[in-house]
Amino acid sequence: MSMTIHERPGVYSSYDASTVISGSGGSSTVGLVGLVTDGESGKLYTFNRYEDAVTQFGQEENLTKLVQVLFRNGAARVVVAPVSGEEDYQGAFDLLAMEDDIDLVVCDSTQLSVQQALRQSVCDASQARRERIAVVGGAQSEDVEALVERAEGINSERVVLVAPGDGTGLAAAAVAGAIAGENDPAIPLGGAELKGLEGMEARYADTEIDTLVRGGVTPLENVSGVVSVVRGVTTRTKTGEAEDATWRELTTIRIVDDVIPTIRNSLRAKFRRTKNTEQTRGAIRSQVVLELENKLAREIITGYDQVTVEADTENPTVCLVDFTFTVAHGLNQIWLTAHITV
Repeated sequence: MSMTIHERPGVYSSYDASTVISGSGGSSTVGLVGLVTDGESGKLYTFNRYEDAVTQFGQEENLTKLVQVLFRNGAARVVVAPVSGEEDYQGAFDLLAMEDDIDLVVCDSTQLSVQQALRQSVCDASQARRERIAVVGGAQSEDVEALVERAEGINSERVVLVAPGDGTGLAAAAVAGAIAGENDPAIPLGGAELKGLEGMEARYADTEIDTLVRGGVTPLENVSGVVSVVRGVTTRTKTGEAEDATWRELTTIRIVDDVIPTIRNSLRAKFRRTKNTEQTRGAIRSQVVLELENKLAREIITGYDQVTVEADTENPTVCLVDFTFTVAHGLNQIWLTAHITV
């Protein structure tokens, strides 16, 4: 991720990631964009409970049902940008992109072009220090090959594609709500039970799940009437034309979005109107270490190193902070081997 720098004083950030090569009740706000029969496009509606959405849009609207599913699965607040047609989605994305306290964005459209526009919106907002993740769904009856092709067309660590889709966005809303309801970004999404999808027919064979997960699709399954996430992954499967699993696990980008803003906000709060001196830089380094130690104690990261703070040689008003950290990995599988003696 490149660093976007402006003339405004503040704390700016960037990150990159690499794989290691061997030689909760939630408090998150969800943005929602969806079609509605009676609603004013170009306007945001903020809801703290489902009943307010019923009053605003009516109980039978699909948009209202999406709000309900978001709340049932863990969203603390929902900011809705209703649209009356496909041409209104971009404007709705632009409105949500300017909101500071949104952590996830859900869209009811299954048009790839709309989902790609949402991808660009969340990436641009994240570059502007308003980090967020988008969750979208596949089309109704879309097969495994088509779903993987859709994920390839999105290919972003900031977008989650949920399958199977039913054309309503309910599955995507349920997954977004579950993500919003989990305070620990290092906890994997796999196994999370989803509410409001009781009628969903969702069951993939193991080989199909392999294809979906490796192709950047988050599969759901219905077992004995309980719908749950099989494994939470992002659509990012390639860097350029090369296969790259660095950003596959959803927890990776969630940890990045937890660690970086925490340190950035801490430095912004403590070092306003400060001199760029050796003493100040020492204090900045101590604060960064303090925040990283906190993440380490909470098992959000498993280690950090190389915390350096120095003045920019070309611009004496800039302080350069550099560090590395290792994300904590979720436990997806346990391999059990039994040695039997008779």
